[in-house]
Amino acid sequence: MTIDNSTFERVEEFKYLGTTLTIQNSIQEEIKSRLWSGNACYHSMQNLLSSKLLSKNLKIKLYKTINFAVVLYGCEDWPLTLREERKMRVLGNMVLRRIFGPRRDEVTGEWRRLHNEELNDLYSSPNIVRAIKSRRMRWAGHVARMG
Repeated sequence: MTIDNSTFERVEEFKYLGTTLTIQNSIQEEIKSRLWSGNACYHSMQNLLSSKLLSKNLKIKLYKTINFAVVLYGCEDWPLTLREERKMRVLGNMVLRRIFGPRRDEVTGEWRRLHNEELNDLYSSPNIVRAIKSRRMRWAGHVARMG
């Protein structure tokens, strides 16, 4: 396409202000990109999250300020399907399992991973899906108050 002697190439998708826009206006690619970025962020922070030198509170603050921000950027307009909600929970639980570490089973004495219910009990803040829904409601309030 040519406008005022400038030529523009037609593309299937591109990044604009950190958000992936597609020709079909599909948000699934953006959500997949955010999950991929969150996973990369998690892997870059693995050593910090499993360090014995840092307190659990500091690790949770790192998770909230870094990983949450990366994953939830632009989430106010995401219409999440159940499959995408599950993927978000899996990513959040993966990070929390790294923070809280394994537990010793009282019966067998063996080390095991924490169950999702145990993670929810240990992590008092809302999970990643609730944070998305909360941000969407807050954004809806802003839009409703607009002129």
